[in-house]
Amino acid sequence: MTVKSSRPTSKVSLLVLSILALIWLLPTIGLLITSVRERTEAQRTGWWDVILNPLSQKWELGSYASVLSESDLGRSFISSLAVTIPATILPLLFAAYAAYGFTFLTFKGREFYFALIIGLLVVPLQGALVPVLKMFISFTEKTGIEISGQYAAAWFVHSAFAMPLAIYILRNYMMTIPNSLIEAARVDGGSDFTMYRYVAAPLLKPGIATVAVFTALGTWNEFLLAMIYIQNESYKTIPVGLLTFSTRYSTDYQMLFAALTVITIPMIIIYIAFNRQIVAGLTEGSLK
Repeated sequence: MTVKSSRPTSKVSLLVLSILALIWLLPTIGLLITSVRERTEAQRTGWWDVILNPLSQKWELGSYASVLSESDLGRSFISSLAVTIPATILPLLFAAYAAYGFTFLTFKGREFYFALIIGLLVVPLQGALVPVLKMFISFTEKTGIEISGQYAAAWFVHSAFAMPLAIYILRNYMMTIPNSLIEAARVDGGSDFTMYRYVAAPLLKPGIATVAVFTALGTWNEFLLAMIYIQNESYKTIPVGLLTFSTRYSTDYQMLFAALTVITIPMIIIYIAFNRQIVAGLTEGSLK
């Protein structure tokens, strides 16, 4: 019996993955090239012209200096942080407890309720915009507490829409935890909170990192919710703030792409820092 070498297959896989990675990086490459091109050239020709005529290009970094000094990008950056951090922490807090309950607690209708929560993943975000806005307005009329137009509106909405996916990922990962560990803690007299805190939570870190990164990325880049629920110039987030680089008649592509490059850096750093946890959190449930 002969064993065929896997080297040809590995080389083909590497080639295919390299091509896919290059295709995936094309928009980012175009972003970087346009942000450092001379303004007139960036307005007149596409970024691919640099590849076709590399020696005829003029480069400048003035767009980055202008973005950092002249625009409101700094204030929008702070607003995005003020929205992203709570909107990432809140769903994690509730989703982790819910995932523990759906995994290790036995109660009537457990699978039905879990299926109901997962079914919320197919609910389109756009279909809930108006009802949620009316709910905020009604709450303000009854209590006098203003929610719409404040950071709190974005926190609630982002957390609600992030919860189903967070519960799904964390439950899949929590199912890899041996049930014997939970039973041993239960025999020792530990409460559910104790078992979650000292047994489940420490083993759940890769899953939590996965959910945190995905939620943070989605919130950081989200435009529609920020546009509708934070209708305040002082609180506008980065995606909304990018509209200042576009007018009805023209778009300053050099400034816009420079701003996009600057705001992309934090998310790239976060993704690289938690890369191993993300991979572990996404694959553990499938390997059970």
